[in-house]
Amino acid sequence: MKKLSNPFNAQRGLSLKSGKQGYFYSLPALEEAGLGKISRLPISVRIVLESLLRNCTGDKITEEDVRSLAKWDAQNVSKREIPFVVARILLQDFTGVPLLVDLAAMRDAAKKMGRKPELIEPLVPVDLVIDHSIQVDRFGNEGALKENIKLEFERNKERYEFLKWGQQAFETFRVVPPGIGIVHQVNLEYLAKCVFSQTVDGETIFYPDTLVGTDSHTTMINGLGIVGWGVGGIEAEAGMLGQPIYISTPEVIGVCMTGRLKEGVTATDLTLYITEFLRKEKVVGKFVEYFGEGAASLSVADRATIANMAPEYGATIGFFPIDEKTTEYMAQTGRSEEQLELIEEYYKAQGMWGVPEEGAIDYTKVLKVNLSEIVPCVSGPKRPQDRINITDLKKTFLSLLEKNVNEGGYGKSKEDLKTKIELKEDKYEKGCAIAHGSILLASITSCTNTSNPSVMIAAGLLAKKAVERGLKVSKSIKTSLSPGSRVVSDYLEKTGLQEYLDKLGFNVVGYGCMTCIGNSGPLDSVIEKAVHEGNLVAASVLSGNRNFEARVHPVLKANFLMSPPLVVAYAIAGRLDINLSNEHLGIDTNGDAVYMRDIWPSNEEIKEYIARGITPEMFRSKYNEIDEANPEWNAINTAIGNVYDWKDSSTYIQEPPFFENFKLNTGFIKPIEGMRPLAIFGDSVTTDHISPAGSIPESSPTGRYLKSKGVERKDFNSFGSRRGNDRIMTRGTFGNIRIKNLLGDGKEGGITKLMPEGKEMAIFDACEIYKERGTPLIVFAGADYGMGSSRDWAAKGTFLLGVKAVVAHSFERIHRSNLVGMGVLPLQFKEGDSPEKLSLDGSELFSIEDLNDEIKPRQELTLKISRANGSVDKILVLVRIDTETEIEYYRHGGILPYVLRNILTMNNSK
Repeated sequence: MKKLSNPFNAQRGLSLKSGKQGYFYSLPALEEAGLGKISRLPISVRIVLESLLRNCTGDKITEEDVRSLAKWDAQNVSKREIPFVVARILLQDFTGVPLLVDLAAMRDAAKKMGRKPELIEPLVPVDLVIDHSIQVDRFGNEGALKENIKLEFERNKERYEFLKWGQQAFETFRVVPPGIGIVHQVNLEYLAKCVFSQTVDGETIFYPDTLVGTDSHTTMINGLGIVGWGVGGIEAEAGMLGQPIYISTPEVIGVCMTGRLKEGVTATDLTLYITEFLRKEKVVGKFVEYFGEGAASLSVADRATIANMAPEYGATIGFFPIDEKTTEYMAQTGRSEEQLELIEEYYKAQGMWGVPEEGAIDYTKVLKVNLSEIVPCVSGPKRPQDRINITDLKKTFLSLLEKNVNEGGYGKSKEDLKTKIELKEDKYEKGCAIAHGSILLASITSCTNTSNPSVMIAAGLLAKKAVERGLKVSKSIKTSLSPGSRVVSDYLEKTGLQEYLDKLGFNVVGYGCMTCIGNSGPLDSVIEKAVHEGNLVAASVLSGNRNFEARVHPVLKANFLMSPPLVVAYAIAGRLDINLSNEHLGIDTNGDAVYMRDIWPSNEEIKEYIARGITPEMFRSKYNEIDEANPEWNAINTAIGNVYDWKDSSTYIQEPPFFENFKLNTGFIKPIEGMRPLAIFGDSVTTDHISPAGSIPESSPTGRYLKSKGVERKDFNSFGSRRGNDRIMTRGTFGNIRIKNLLGDGKEGGITKLMPEGKEMAIFDACEIYKERGTPLIVFAGADYGMGSSRDWAAKGTFLLGVKAVVAHSFERIHRSNLVGMGVLPLQFKEGDSPEKLSLDGSELFSIEDLNDEIKPRQELTLKISRANGSVDKILVLVRIDTETEIEYYRHGGILPYVLRNILTMNNSK
């Protein structure tokens, strides 16, 4: 960090008892200077303000930027954009590999122009945690972990070689190897500092830990009082290379928590309630900040569980301020005494210590949540916000099933709902059968819950009590446990609870984002055949954070999120059509009925096991040995050098086409004419729909391509693991097996009609023909387009297919900005307009003739619709390029060419 001038005279000294001294940029000093009532600002806004103050150099961040945010008005929020400079960047391997591919390609572009490749270098620390590649191939036995790791390294050798090359090629790029944990839990337990100290020109500067990450659940760190959120890889690259992260000045929704959780109610239940509640309150794109005595009572693990789900309720962040619970957590996870003192003293000096009481802060809107009203619940069958009390799950599931029969979805009559298929193979218990509502996959997985000791210990205790009563899980259910870090295994082993989880089939299968991201692996072929034959609506239960269609497993149509102990309970029950509040789970060895209430652990039991099972030394020992923890990783050999040696034969890593014909001078924004519609989608199309992460269908364009390259079906791996290859990802765009395009007559799968012929074909195949013809494309969609993961390939693939504009009723935050970042124009329907109202059938041509280089943020443009019968209609649409900086990105053809031009222009010497 370069030492900065201070136009506001706001530098103040800070001395610690440990003897460490330095200075910080004081927010109270701004209030003393009359810039605004800083002490009434939301804490999250103050942290962003500190970044503006500290980085105010007059070029990218000006005095007016600081003054404007200091005067933040809760009821009249400015539309001014904020240039936010973060302290660090966090990546996981699914999104990190394509980001590193882009950086390598930028170095190549620089070299081709006669410049030094080393000009492309991250200017802030970058951590990449490899956690998304391991799959649940083996399960239910003690050898599962070792075998899954072996398969992981066999499949991902090329990717891991590439990541190790990146670690040696870039000075500020660090890789956390496979087998350590899930990125967000590793962030909480190890990477996060809360306060940074850095020596600049011989003096120490203290400043808040802030970040953006290429996983949407980066918000989990908000539970530790750190401002951070998920962005697309392309935005993260810009941030790495010195570009501020530009956001519109946020509205801040205050959520006042009162009361306490009742006995038997978990942090997961609270989180699913919050997700439903805030999604209904329409907090998309806003900051959410929790306060009040209820929020102060929650542990950091509970806060992080809630913060993790911010993308599911649509908020940019779900923030809990720093207090004594923060330093307790930092101490429990092995941080140094000096760091704990620094955190407390810094935040007290800034006037930001403690969870605010009601009335202390000015918020745009205040919502109230009484923790004592929360009850056990689940969410599903395909969206995290669709919460169901467990007392209502049975009737809700049966009602949804009957509704689908009435709509012709699952059979021709209600009698079909009684379909039952017996599994006669010897490996299944006698009388084993599956039907609608049968649970075929049960997984304790994902950062959301495996980072929280209270629910993990609860799952272990419930398993213990169940085993002691003689209860079992059917062999027809694929069970798995993928802890968020190795520390979880330590405390489950130390308390003796892993033994009981093992006996129910919940053996550790890996340390990573496994079932939650879709790396659930195959179901038994006998099971899959039975599901297909009976057209069954079979289910998964998981402690994950997302259950979008075809995400967990392509065969399972009903997927329910729930706490880890509920995952174990439903796995024992084996079906969804059960009311666990009054129906028994099973029969014990004495022939007595066992109810969930009989084996549910008390809060006191859970606290006792946590107290004797978790120590700071566990965290210190596990994280001190990261570099030596994975022999398979250390054995990988890789290329050396500052530029990457691309291999044409690789099906994992290819040089992307984003910098082909790159020039230093940019062009002008021009009208787009003669666009053909590629797709017309409905509401809630997710980034999973647009760019799948899971398995690759053999008959798809991607599957055909891999076979043409000599890759056998068993080695296809997943879309997520192949994100370093644009040939794979472009073929997979809009290729989710559950996506419905109205131009494909509403059939499921990536289908469209080539126009004007009207010939039905795969979307990728149609795009290849349109490309040959020089025909630009347009996509239409409903509300919440692009909700879900911060998946840059959803925008990259859209761009590479030749789509020039996307028109939707509304966009999810990350995907909208990603589209702009790739040079794709996001447009929003005005109230009342829709593809249905416009009677679009795919035969039309679309033009935006008034698009030009003078475009302004959120300007209205005219969409011209030329119909096949010769008639012409025109409607107004809103340009969802929201800031002046985004206009510049769009003018340059996207963020990456914009940043590369800036770097090469600023560094004219070769």
